[in-house]
Amino acid sequence: MLTDRYQAARSGRSLVETVARAVDAGAPAILFREKDLAPRDRQDLGEEVAARCAGAELIVASDPTLARHLGAGTVHLATADTWPDADDLVVGRSCHSDDELAEAAEHQAEYATLSPVFDTTSKPGYGPPLGLDTFAELVAATPVPVVALGGIDATNTPRCLEAGAAGVAVMGAVMAAPDPGAAVRELLSAGAAP
Repeated sequence: MLTDRYQAARSGRSLVETVARAVDAGAPAILFREKDLAPRDRQDLGEEVAARCAGAELIVASDPTLARHLGAGTVHLATADTWPDADDLVVGRSCHSDDELAEAAEHQAEYATLSPVFDTTSKPGYGPPLGLDTFAELVAATPVPVVALGGIDATNTPRCLEAGAAGVAVMGAVMAAPDPGAAVRELLSAGAAP
């Protein structure tokens, strides 16, 4: 689950409360974003989020130093981020094309998100949706495990996994949900369905 404090607030909750409910429901990983905050404010909020992540993997977007400070084992890079010298961290990468997946493979990224698979309102501006056919072609052509992102919910999770996704990542489906815990449980159930 990717964090977005604005979507959580529109649903009447703090980001920390939303994360806690998602983790309590079994969310396996939380990707802490909030990159628009000033560094000290981001660190303070990150510490609160990290304290609520017991039982879930904490991933930090774009900042290896903050990842280490928060005790996260993984840093997730945006397309424009510099590849870190981070032997102590797992490195993932956001990708939107075959060229970006090739770069992720060249830098030995442990995983990549590929987006947008479907129409999304959470992060518009990355071009038209790939669709499942293109997504499947790109996944098959890279050695990097690919996580589907963009417009993902419980209804389309099984199709993403059938198309070769190593997993799915969501933002709005949980952040904006009336009940984040129920949304996580639905996603987990959809991912476990035969």
